[in-house]
Amino acid sequence: MESKIIELLQKPIVVINLGLKKFAESLEEQHVEVVQVDWIPPAGGDPELIDLLDQLL
Repeated sequence: MESKIIELLQKPIVVINLGLKKFAESLEEQHVEVVQVDWIPPAGGDPELIDLLDQLL
């Protein structure tokens, strides 16, 4: 098991970043490959609206 972890840590890192572009930019400055996903919470994060949306599904 430990050898698999060591093997994994020796491979290049690819980060999937949700939201904050500044975080992705700082990783890119360090030559880390980043996949940026523009995501925002449904209904602007409003819990009541999220509950209503959940009822529709």
